[in-house]
Amino acid sequence: MEYCAKNQLLDKLPKELLSYVQEKSELCKPDHIYVCDGSEEENKMLLAAMEKNGEIRKSKKHKNCWLATTDPRDVARVESRTIICTKNQHDVVSTPKSGFRPIVDPNMPNIKQTALGNWMDTDEMILILNERFNGCMKGRTMFVIPYMMGPFNCPYSKIGVELTDSPYVVCSMRIMTRMGERVLNELNKVESPNFIKCLHSVGVPLPAQEPIINNWPCNPAKTIITHFPERNEIITFGSGYGGNSLCGKKCFALRIGSILAKKEGWLAEHMLIMGVTNPKGEKKYFCAAFPSACGKTNLAMLQNRDIIPGYKIECVGDDIAWMRFDEEGRLRAINPEFGFFGVAPGTSQSTNPIALEMIKEDTIFTNVAETSNGDVYWEGLENDVDLNNVTITSWKNQPWQKGSKEPAAHPNSRFCTYASRCSIIDPNWESPEGVPIEAIIFGGRRPTGVPLVYEVFDWDHGVFVGATMRSESTAAAEFTNKQIMNDPFAMRPFLAYNFGQYLSHWLSIGQKPGLKLPKMFHVNWFLKDPITNQFLWPGFGENIRIIDWIFRRLNNENCAIKSPIGYLPEKGSINLTNLKNININQLFHIQKDFWLKECKSIREYFVENVNDDLPKEMWTQLDLLENRIQQIPAIEREKCA
Repeated sequence: MEYCAKNQLLDKLPKELLSYVQEKSELCKPDHIYVCDGSEEENKMLLAAMEKNGEIRKSKKHKNCWLATTDPRDVARVESRTIICTKNQHDVVSTPKSGFRPIVDPNMPNIKQTALGNWMDTDEMILILNERFNGCMKGRTMFVIPYMMGPFNCPYSKIGVELTDSPYVVCSMRIMTRMGERVLNELNKVESPNFIKCLHSVGVPLPAQEPIINNWPCNPAKTIITHFPERNEIITFGSGYGGNSLCGKKCFALRIGSILAKKEGWLAEHMLIMGVTNPKGEKKYFCAAFPSACGKTNLAMLQNRDIIPGYKIECVGDDIAWMRFDEEGRLRAINPEFGFFGVAPGTSQSTNPIALEMIKEDTIFTNVAETSNGDVYWEGLENDVDLNNVTITSWKNQPWQKGSKEPAAHPNSRFCTYASRCSIIDPNWESPEGVPIEAIIFGGRRPTGVPLVYEVFDWDHGVFVGATMRSESTAAAEFTNKQIMNDPFAMRPFLAYNFGQYLSHWLSIGQKPGLKLPKMFHVNWFLKDPITNQFLWPGFGENIRIIDWIFRRLNNENCAIKSPIGYLPEKGSINLTNLKNININQLFHIQKDFWLKECKSIREYFVENVNDDLPKEMWTQLDLLENRIQQIPAIEREKCA
């Protein structure tokens, strides 16, 4: 094998990894092989090479910040082409009542596509992948990226190795994971090391047969994101975009991670982790599951701004939580990531000043706009950038003016930056034992019907609330129209095994004796006035008022009343000091017709997508909810909030 002359780490690869590299290099046929050491020198070399090739450009204003612009066909996760491959179909998906979805790719006639994941036979998929990967790295370098998910000194961390022909992926993985020579040292400590194998290619061998748009090589026609849990392997082709190419993120941390969690008795979830200290100095940790682009990063970095004096928020992570119970029965969580891969639009001085400050250094921006004075720009920064004194170039490299039909930045444009740059990073964010979780919060974008906050009745009810989460679609995936979608546990795009079994796993935790189960809540920052279409709740920093109520409920404060859907805040229990024009009745009204329709939709969803695999506890919870809605005609509003 030929590899870069300055790189000597190939000799340090354990035999299992070396064998994997040899096997895939013979298939992909790269010109060179380079084992990444994760050093600053290496990072500078790769960034300079990409700049020279026109793949990225250096920010004129911010220190060591870079801008990448993708091919417009490669801007988001491709859920329709994300597939879990096993020998047994039922391990991954239930058979939908109305049958499987239409085939997207005629080259994969036997794929089974459902609303809760896509499946294909392992052997059939390997044949397809071997055809696509054959010679795909000609003219390119195969980079070997050893990386750790979780802190180095944590017994629950996991190791992966990604082979890729994208230097953009290497530099991004250095930010998002603990990457480099130290990971190889960890692998070499044991005789037979365990690691998740990852193979990625942009799918454009050189010389390219078609023009490379924006110097961003990709192969959208053949893009495919595959996972092989029985082989501990991830194989992804054709896309350079984050969630499709940074294998440590959704592919490993959630899809493969959740399968490992089921086998080993823990939880891998699409959740932020935040530390909350109240004015008395008491500190508690919360997890929260929201769909992508629904405010996880903003909540994880929430700024009190003396709305309720004395409260302090610290961030452990904004996207993924790996959780397990300790010997004393407490649920503990680690953030397996090392950086933030955040949605840029909507991030501003008013919504998330912490994020806006941390991305001014050591950050890779993708598909954002640029100002004439060298700054970055996206929708949401209108009040932070003087649009009268700068010109803006859109993410499509076109002149842009306020009022243009198209946005300046792509709605799913991203910033990729180190977690250590966050000024409110929690001092325990890399604690090897994890932080103790006392509250789990579910949420999503629901413009009507679902109240601002409520507490669930018990663990089974909480699993039901997580299982029935619905949210307005966002730009993080390939959906183009806003629609209310079922997104159970905010895991719909990331489920890697049968959803009924996933729910059974959650339910089984509540049945174990001696555990100190966290309380569960549901929030909805996105209620709108049906007449004006304006948001009823200001959100962002004002959400500390809801966090305060949740905190007090964790301390068993008697500040809630029972409703058909859960415990709602008692009248006067939410601190609304200095907050004007808030219609509490609209924020907490439980409308009978809405919730009966909701029950009907849930029942249809369960029957259609989970049917015989749905645990009986979920049917019981649905029947109880429907009965409560039927029997209580209307909640007494004057007692609420």
